[in-house]
Amino acid sequence: MKKLLVRIILLSALCGLSTQCGSSLLGSANMGGPTQEERNVKVANEPVGDFYYGRRYFVEKTRFWGYVRKPRQPWNRAKLVIFREDQKHSADRLPENGPTGRRYAFDQNFEYRLRGHFTGSKAYEPNSNQFLDEFMLTGYELVDPNPGWLFRPSDRYDRLRVTLTPP
Repeated sequence: MKKLLVRIILLSALCGLSTQCGSSLLGSANMGGPTQEERNVKVANEPVGDFYYGRRYFVEKTRFWGYVRKPRQPWNRAKLVIFREDQKHSADRLPENGPTGRRYAFDQNFEYRLRGHFTGSKAYEPNSNQFLDEFMLTGYELVDPNPGWLFRPSDRYDRLRVTLTPP
């Protein structure tokens, strides 16, 4: 009887682990958020000024920061960037092994209003094998910690590989 109980527990644990692994391979569930029409209205009515909008996008082992776009520009025109942090560190410039909620990339998918400028240079990100635009960060403020999908309502996030790309 004990052996049967141990087997059932092990089988249950294995089943749970395989389900977890499967979801990370396929990408997590839909990111939620507004309808396409609601997002279009929100972007069309954004304040404009001397700033950009940015969405943090974390993929393990990569060093890009996320997507950056001009106000009232659709997200599909955003550029994946590497921050140059000579003047200001990004919000998540924290230890990678810090406590939950206070470690590098704690702000995955947060939306920010960014101050700074594109330097005109490209930077190589070896783990994704991309040359990306460099953005000199001079300031930021959090706009929304849970804005939902980025490019399309069917977006799926996977922290192990690049899955969010403009259409």
